[in-house]
Amino acid sequence: MGTSFAERHGLWDDEQRAAADDMRARLDSGEVDTVRFSFPDQHGLLRGKTLVASEAAAVLAEGVNMTSTLLAKDTSHRTVFPLFSSQGGIDFPGMRGGADFTMLADARSFRVLPWSPRTGWVLCDIYQQDGAPSPLATRRILQGAVAQLDALGLEFIAGLEVEFHVFKLEDSQARLADSGQPGTPPDVSLLSHGHQYLTELRYDAVDGLMDALRHNLQALGLPLRSLEVEFGPSQFELTFGPTPGVTPADQMIMLRNCIKQVCRRLGYHASFMCRPRIPNAASSGWHLHQSLRSKADGGNAFMPQEAGADLSPLGRHYLAGLLAHAGGAAALASPTINGYRRYRPFSLAPDRAAWGRDNRAAMLRVLGGAGQAGTRIENRIGEPAANPYLYLASQLLSGLDGIERRLEPGPSADNPYETPAPPLPRSLGAALQALRDDACLRAGIGSRFVDYFCHIKEAEIARFNLDVSEWEQREYFDLF
Repeated sequence: MGTSFAERHGLWDDEQRAAADDMRARLDSGEVDTVRFSFPDQHGLLRGKTLVASEAAAVLAEGVNMTSTLLAKDTSHRTVFPLFSSQGGIDFPGMRGGADFTMLADARSFRVLPWSPRTGWVLCDIYQQDGAPSPLATRRILQGAVAQLDALGLEFIAGLEVEFHVFKLEDSQARLADSGQPGTPPDVSLLSHGHQYLTELRYDAVDGLMDALRHNLQALGLPLRSLEVEFGPSQFELTFGPTPGVTPADQMIMLRNCIKQVCRRLGYHASFMCRPRIPNAASSGWHLHQSLRSKADGGNAFMPQEAGADLSPLGRHYLAGLLAHAGGAAALASPTINGYRRYRPFSLAPDRAAWGRDNRAAMLRVLGGAGQAGTRIENRIGEPAANPYLYLASQLLSGLDGIERRLEPGPSADNPYETPAPPLPRSLGAALQALRDDACLRAGIGSRFVDYFCHIKEAEIARFNLDVSEWEQREYFDLF
């Protein structure tokens, strides 16, 4: 029996152990000076600690302790559970009193950050002190959903299509009075006026920035396919090739951090907020392209055999599952108050749970057909601020339920904004209630996690409702 945390609790398989040995050798060689140990929190933000290389090598198998208060925070970084009360606010012992949990490196993710010379980075999974996986580990939730699919002899394949904004940073608003939870957002100016969608002149005007992003994303090993000027002011889009299992979510975590950190170093501000408060803004979405692959022969399990068919029978069942659980999954695909500004008709964003054949107005856009290995479903419901592990898990669990119950999606919606179909939630509060009421997602994600997630999000809604908006001031201050 070994003495390290990983060995005592049997947390590494042979592949992870070999990767840890390789990582340790690279650290011992002097390749890097520091290593960032990071884990994805409940919001899909990376948190962690930076260790000097010698210390990083020493604790690689032992793990790094972190305070459990990190798991109790909303998007303002406020702790929204009474962790120091007798019950702790969350119903398992590892959270009470701000006790430690352990993040253990998955050394297969180790890389040297191209924008921060001699800095290593490694993604971690989180565990309780007794070696049990944390019930609040979002990466573990997706791993569990992938394992369910694996038992059916299938593999999840996803490709990312991500919109975001980049502005010139004019004032970082770092004066003493600007601190707070949250602090004052930065002052910015546009890189483009927008609305010249996909014009080469607009792209050439930001070529230096795009080239810096391309260089760093490719240096991380991400399967970047295209860099595009989007419709709105200072809005851009990147697309990435398909990858299996948990990898697409890991890549989303990496690309968001890469873009934000590289842009900041170059004097820009990147934001994955769905709809920034700027004039003439266009909402940003995260369109998730997904399919299933047979582990037996490597074939696309969504590709139909019959000419004229949109999807295989299994693909249709999966599609129907996504429709059946669209309301409950919305809170995981679009987990911010701001994200619900996007669901509106005639905006290339969905407003109801409908599917269409190659139709960008539908929530689910089906692409491909007989003989087309790229046959897939594009879900257009997500926002780029979503926790990628929860977004992907919601898709898998919904699709698996459709397969298990052999659900049928009905006919394609030729006019998605007019087709009778269940409306998507119009607010985060409505989406949270739909998630609470969805027995399938509660079972797959875990009731404890669903209640925990909803509590955090409802704390954000409560703060939002206490704030007097500019709209209210303009509407009522002079009238009454």
